[in-house]
Amino acid sequence: MTEPNDSVPPAPGEIPASPPAETAVPPADTSTAPASVGPSTEQQLTQLKDLLLRRAAEFENYKRRVEQESLTTIRMANEGLILAMLPIMDDLERSLKAGKPRPSDDADDRAKEPQDPAAFYRGVELIAQKLLKVLESQGVRTFESVGQSFDVHRHDALLQVPSTTVPTHTILEEVDRGYTMHDKVIRHAKVVVSSAPPESPAEEA
Repeated sequence: MTEPNDSVPPAPGEIPASPPAETAVPPADTSTAPASVGPSTEQQLTQLKDLLLRRAAEFENYKRRVEQESLTTIRMANEGLILAMLPIMDDLERSLKAGKPRPSDDADDRAKEPQDPAAFYRGVELIAQKLLKVLESQGVRTFESVGQSFDVHRHDALLQVPSTTVPTHTILEEVDRGYTMHDKVIRHAKVVVSSAPPESPAEEA
């Protein structure tokens, strides 16, 4: 059996009745308990300050360590060169010891001691050659000067000597050798240079 419907359709020309207003229900409270509060701004600033101080101290220690290592490197930069030259110093000392006259109370004994200047010269020559090889290993080279034209970038003139056999400004003698290091002149050669001969009285007339 069909239940009766209380709603009656409106008659023609009649405005339908509005449905009953629903009672407003307040929204449910979805808020949760307050979250845990983080560090305050002052605490954050303190933490950042401490971190900055630690980083500054670490950088200062690092800088001091690098400076110390740099000083040590500079101080010991020539260690290899010095070690290579020590055997040459040993050879020089042995040569001086061998060439030194032996003390004797008898003058005749001293006169009878064998003297060999040629052997002594040869020993010193070998030492000089050994030293030159060490210098060459470091990029140091000598350059020839005698017979060359004078060059202000490579030579220092100590004296001028008039000459008729070679052109003017020709190097006649080398007093001290000149040296280059990796193709750069590090010491000029000290030389004697030729100059034009003086004019004779007949030529002046």
